[in-house]
Amino acid sequence: MESISRKTFIQSSGLLLAGEILVKKAGAFASGATQPTETGSKPVKKWMLKNVRLETGFVYEDGEVIATETGLFRVEIEGGKIKAVLPNDPKADATDAKGQLMLPAFRDMHIHLDKTYYGGPWKARLAKNRSVKDMIAFEQKELPELLKTSTYRAEKIIELLQSKGTNFARSHVNIEPTSKLDSLKNLQKAIENKKDSFGAELVAFPQHGVFYSHSEQWMKEAAAMDIDFIGGLDPNAIDGSVEKQIDFIVQLALDHGKGIDIHLHEGGEPGLKTVEYLTQKVIENPALAGKTFLSHCFVLARLEKPKLEEVSEKLAHARVGVISTIPFGSTIMPIPTLYRHGVTVMTGNDSIVDHWNTFGSGSVLQKSNLMAQLYGQSTELDLSRCLKLATCGILPLDEKGKQQWPKAGDEASVVLVDASCSAEAVARISPVKALVHRGNLVYRN
Repeated sequence: MESISRKTFIQSSGLLLAGEILVKKAGAFASGATQPTETGSKPVKKWMLKNVRLETGFVYEDGEVIATETGLFRVEIEGGKIKAVLPNDPKADATDAKGQLMLPAFRDMHIHLDKTYYGGPWKARLAKNRSVKDMIAFEQKELPELLKTSTYRAEKIIELLQSKGTNFARSHVNIEPTSKLDSLKNLQKAIENKKDSFGAELVAFPQHGVFYSHSEQWMKEAAAMDIDFIGGLDPNAIDGSVEKQIDFIVQLALDHGKGIDIHLHEGGEPGLKTVEYLTQKVIENPALAGKTFLSHCFVLARLEKPKLEEVSEKLAHARVGVISTIPFGSTIMPIPTLYRHGVTVMTGNDSIVDHWNTFGSGSVLQKSNLMAQLYGQSTELDLSRCLKLATCGILPLDEKGKQQWPKAGDEASVVLVDASCSAEAVARISPVKALVHRGNLVYRN
C-alpha cells in the first residue's frame, strides 16, 4: 500500500469595491464617463466600456501561429450580460478601458475559504504536523480558535482572489465533530456578504474522515443544507476502506441531488482503486456524470503510460473531472494526457496561508503560467490555450483563431489585464486592472 503524507507532498511539491467605493473607483476608471447605475443584489442595468482590447484572430507564418491579432471595441453590458460587442468609438460616453485586454473572469475551483491565517497575523505552518492524521489531531485543537474569525478571514481571501481576477470559487468546507456545522455556517455568512461581487459553490468536506472521526451524521445534515458537492478524503488511508467511504458519499449525493468532489492524495493500488471504483459508480449512476471530480488525484502522475491512457479514457467516458494542484514539487500531473482524452481539468489555489500550507498567491492565472512552464507550452498558440485552466475552458479564440468570446448573451463576468493578448497574459502573469462580476465593477487597480 502506498500513501503520501500532507507534509511530503507539500514539501515535494484587493480590496473589494462596492457601494460608495465602487462609484468613486469607477469614476477614476474614466472620469465623466457613463458608469454602472445600480449596485446591490441585482446586476447593474446598463453601461458601456470603450477602448476594450479583444482578440480577433491569429497571425500565421509558414503555417505557424506567430502572433495574435487584436482590436479595440465597445462592449455594452446590461442586466448582468454582454448585450453587444460594437465597433469602437473613442468619443463615446462610456467607461474607458484604455486598451486593456478583456478576458473571461477567472475561476478558482479548489480552495478552502473556511480556514486560514490570511487576514490575521502572519503564521507559518508547523513542521511537527507530518501526516494527514497529524493534521486531523492538530485541527481538533486549532479549529475552535479559527472559527472565531473565520467569516472575516474568508472575506479577506475572497478580496484577494478578486484582486487577482477571480470572481468564482469552489470551496471545500470542514464538516467534522469539532466544528460541526459552524465552519459551514460561518462561510455561508461570508459568501452572503459578498454575493453581489463573487460567486461560490460549496463542498461538504469530511476533513477528518467520514468514519475515522464519526462524521456520518454531520455529513448527512450538511448534505441537506445549501451546499453543492459531497466531499471525501483518501478513503483507504483515512477510513480504511475505499468501498465504504465512496458508497456513503455516492448515496448521499444521489439522495440530495449533489455532485461529488473527493480529495485523493493516495498513490499506488489504493489510489488507483479509488479512481476506478468511483468511475464505475458514476457509470452506474448517470445522474453523477459531469458532476463528479477527483481533486489532486496524484496517483495519475505515477501510472505507466498504457495504464494512464486507459484510466484517462475511462474518466472521460464517465465524465469524471480532475481538479489538479499545479505544480506539486516533483509530482507532475499528466494534464496534457487528460486534455487529449477530453477529461475536464480545473485548478485552484487550495490552501492559502494556513496550517496546511504557508504559501498561496491567490492567482489562478499564475497556475496557467506554471502549467505552461511545466509542459513546455511556450509558443503563441500553446500559451493562448493554457489560459483555459484559469477560465474553466473559456477561450477568446478557438484552435483556428476564430473569435468565440465574447458574444452577445454571455455572462458579463470579465477581467481587464495589462497585456496585448492572452498568450502574453499567461507568460507574464499580467497585472489585473479590473474585475467585473455579472455586470458589476467590483475591483479596480
